[in-house]
Amino acid sequence: MTTAVEPGQVPTSHHHKGEVPFYREKGQAQPRAVKGRFRDIKWWAMAVLLAWWHLAPFLRWDRGPGAPDQAILIDLPGRRAYFFFIEIWPQEVYYVTGLLLIAAISLFLMSALAGRVWCGFLCWQTVYTDLFQQIERLVLGDRNARIALGRTPMSAAKAARLAVVYGLWAMVAAACGIGFTLWFGDAFQTLREIFTLQAAPATYLFIGVIGGFCFLLAGFARERVCVYMCPYSRFQSAMFDEHSLIVSYEAWRGEPRAPAPKHLNFDGRGHCVDCKLCVHSCPTGVDIRFGNQLACIGCGLCIDACDGVMEKFKLPKGLIRLDSSANLEARTQARPVPGRRLIRPRTLVYFALLAAVGGVMLAALATRSTTEVNVLHERSPLFVQMSDGSVRNGYAYKVLNMIREDRTYTLTIQGVEGARLEVIGGDSDVTHIDLAVDKDSVGTFRLFVTAPEASLKGARQPVTFVLTEKASGKTVRTETMFAGPDK
Repeated sequence: MTTAVEPGQVPTSHHHKGEVPFYREKGQAQPRAVKGRFRDIKWWAMAVLLAWWHLAPFLRWDRGPGAPDQAILIDLPGRRAYFFFIEIWPQEVYYVTGLLLIAAISLFLMSALAGRVWCGFLCWQTVYTDLFQQIERLVLGDRNARIALGRTPMSAAKAARLAVVYGLWAMVAAACGIGFTLWFGDAFQTLREIFTLQAAPATYLFIGVIGGFCFLLAGFARERVCVYMCPYSRFQSAMFDEHSLIVSYEAWRGEPRAPAPKHLNFDGRGHCVDCKLCVHSCPTGVDIRFGNQLACIGCGLCIDACDGVMEKFKLPKGLIRLDSSANLEARTQARPVPGRRLIRPRTLVYFALLAAVGGVMLAALATRSTTEVNVLHERSPLFVQMSDGSVRNGYAYKVLNMIREDRTYTLTIQGVEGARLEVIGGDSDVTHIDLAVDKDSVGTFRLFVTAPEASLKGARQPVTFVLTEKASGKTVRTETMFAGPDK
């Protein structure tokens, strides 16, 4: 029989006592290689994310003559962002706000459902750190070999092996920086300019900055980013409840722990053989037997390591498992296990928020206007009184033609009786003006509106510019003010 441990109690034995150290001043985690389903998931996540990061900029999308054909592009010089058939203008920054809201709510939902699944499998810091550790393992050997090498004095052989590791790290970091720049210009052209040394200095600067941070954070900072620098680790527990899936140690089954017994007789003791493979395989150096901790990123590699040990000793797997605290407590107290509850009030709220934000964004995209107008009233002077007593106001009138076709519009004004229009370089003293705007551009016009003083009702009164597209008949109404002498 094993000795049960009360829920929430820290398991101890004569091999392992004390508190979990929060800060490790020197050294870093040196995880060993493991095999298992969580390791396989991490391989697949790494492959998919790196493929997306480096290959997605090469996807093409036909937008017509003269338009960029890169499917996903952030065109800073052209002040546009393209995502397949969607073209975002600077004035539509609220779409970026919507995407950030969706990202934040999705992170909260993932945390409520499966703990730190983002940190363990999808975060770029995790992906690149894992890749750097695989390179280190390939050149220097597994955990014990790396630790032994680190304790030896510097020699030519050691320096050469470290140089190979750092060189490979630098190549990966440079690829990361180059991948970043490809999202901001035509990928094929940008890549050609980079390798022929014809790219702008700013391009190489960005490659150096992004690649340099990748090299430092994934190569040297590693788990310190997750534990000490990332804000998510500080408030992650607020996202959990008793049904969130977290990596847990079955203390009721594993304690009291001791080295593996002879003849595999586990009577009167726990199943944990204190091999510490769960600690040695952890990318952040966590001993999960202390319970859920801030540094645990939920990658599940300790589960793979422990399952391998349990299989070796012909014991049931799952001494360490990804499960909810409610199920853990039920097994501890020998009660029926409630199972996994994915649908519950917390997750329903997150799903509802996602649906609301996503619905608003889809509705905005479906109903977005392809013509936008900005009107700015001139302030110096607010108005000019002409020799015949009429009053004239000046305006900067901008028309955004957001499609790739030239368009002609008719502009009229409402709200002041007898008002006449004049556009600099065009018609004057008319009731309507034709404005031509090139495709996918902003037409800027300087307008004067002149009205009889008798038509004015005070120092300020509202007026409305009505812009009508000739081809479709669609109108855009923009209200502003007309200034005159105070009566």
